[in-house]
Amino acid sequence: MPSAPQPEMLLDLESCAVRSFRETDAAELARHADNRKVWLQLRDRFPHPYSVDNARQFIAFARGGDPETAFAITVADRPVGSIGVELRDDVERCSAEIGYWLGEPYWGRGIATRVLVGFTRFAFAAYEVERLYALPLAANGASCRVLEKAGYELEGRLRRSAVKDGKVQDQMLYAILRGD
Repeated sequence: MPSAPQPEMLLDLESCAVRSFRETDAAELARHADNRKVWLQLRDRFPHPYSVDNARQFIAFARGGDPETAFAITVADRPVGSIGVELRDDVERCSAEIGYWLGEPYWGRGIATRVLVGFTRFAFAAYEVERLYALPLAANGASCRVLEKAGYELEGRLRRSAVKDGKVQDQMLYAILRGD
């Protein structure tokens, strides 16, 4: 079977790119990840505080994937966030959940939208999925806007479906299908 295309081959971005993680990314990744505002928008498995050891463990996980499913978002080849998919199995094996985060200094610059558009193309080329979906917290309006700008459609609100920082919250279900 031919090797899957690499995400950097499918992104044509001037100020940012997506690439495989490198072991040398740990300190810079931890610097951006160790931010409560970032943590508040992500799943609890994303640690807070976020240490260099946490970054090393995540990079080892990402580099060990077969297939590789977690990648660095970079600006000037320096890691400033991450994007990836969780491939589903059993009857949901045609779907994957997409997730991403970006360091706070890079918010509001259009980077997340550009990366998500390119990574979505990559994911449909690299993985045997028909559907990509995301479940941002309803209070995370910025992520909802990123998904909408990238062509994901709002399919619904999952009422009181998540707990973050001790608060029960709604999640929004966004999806895009192969060929959309």
